Amino acid sequence: MSILSKNIELFKEKGKALDRNSIKAELDWICEKLEKNIERFGTSYPSACATNGKYRIKGNDDWTNGFWTGMLWIAYEYSKKDIFKSIALKNIESFKDRLDKNFVVDHHDLGFLYSLSVVAGYKVTLDESLTPIIIQAADKLISRFHDKGNFIQAWGDLNDPDEYRLIIDSLLNLPLLFMATKLTGDQCYKHIAEQHFQQVTKTIIREDASTYHTFYFDPVTGEASCGATHQGYTNSSCWARGQAWAILGLPMGFNYMLNHVDQKQYEDITNYFISKLSNGLVPYWDLTFTDEDNQPLDSSAMAIAACGLLEAQASNMYEGSASIARGMIQVLREQCTIKSDEDNEGILLHGVYAYAEGKGIDEPNLWGDYFYLEALYRIFNPTWATYW
Repeated sequence: MSILSKNIELFKEKGKALDRNSIKAELDWICEKLEKNIERFGTSYPSACATNGKYRIKGNDDWTNGFWTGMLWIAYEYSKKDIFKSIALKNIESFKDRLDKNFVVDHHDLGFLYSLSVVAGYKVTLDESLTPIIIQAADKLISRFHDKGNFIQAWGDLNDPDEYRLIIDSLLNLPLLFMATKLTGDQCYKHIAEQHFQQVTKTIIREDASTYHTFYFDPVTGEASCGATHQGYTNSSCWARGQAWAILGLPMGFNYMLNHVDQKQYEDITNYFISKLSNGLVPYWDLTFTDEDNQPLDSSAMAIAACGLLEAQASNMYEGSASIARGMIQVLREQCTIKSDEDNEGILLHGVYAYAEGKGIDEPNLWGDYFYLEALYRIFNPTWATYW
């Protein structure tokens, strides 16, 4: 039996233990954890990653703030406790202020920020007054689109030739644009999202179905240039979280566009990820590593991949995706959560933020916490309309 087949069977077997009572107990525990964290953070935000299990208190100034607010919205939908809704609405005020002041919004991560905060608030409350904020964020995002190359630039000055690139994370920012088209009827947002999506799938996915983290274009001609990494081990390796972004981002795009996705390519991307896991079934932070390399795990990549497989279920893009996702969540539940450590503010342990920078290594991080919660709630409530 191949490693791929073995791991798939292990996940399917593990998933059998994740019954409804287990999921409910996990959701209850997370809500209790969030309530406790609110006592310290109030209307401020946790930092992107923890240090010794503690998040720093920060303002709304990072690409990760939306994950916190997104968790509050899910917790409210699940528990109906007003404390979660109240803080989430207060957060939205700071997201509007951030746009109005043009504060740390000159990057592509506006989808991560505004889909999980303002779009979420709109979907939960149906408050039409939130629509202009969504459109304002979408307008800011499309301002980074380059006609030469047909992509949304990730970071940096738009006139800097050294920043003329996209990154794989960007797939998760596109739902903001699809939402803007839905709200306004203006096809411009959707058209830009589709062009960017197609460039990602044409350039950032290698022949062996592994992925680059980033891909550069020629700023003069717009031609595809070369792939590289920013957070992976090397330019030729496969950053685990990047591969997971593809596992989630591709079916998400397909479910909006109903085309432009090669199902065989998606299967290969997912199989690559599943075949490169540790013996404990949690990925190392870069998929080039094996059990002999003594490298940190990245639980957040697994949580993202689980959400991706649940997203793929709607369009039947990967056979058995739901049962594999359940197994992934059960593995994380067994290996990466510690209910007895009440002082640890994270939900999901053993994440990695940026290994080369020494940031958040073997620590909780906000996106790991968020996607673990999202995956659990997707399974608990199959009819739930996600915030993407």
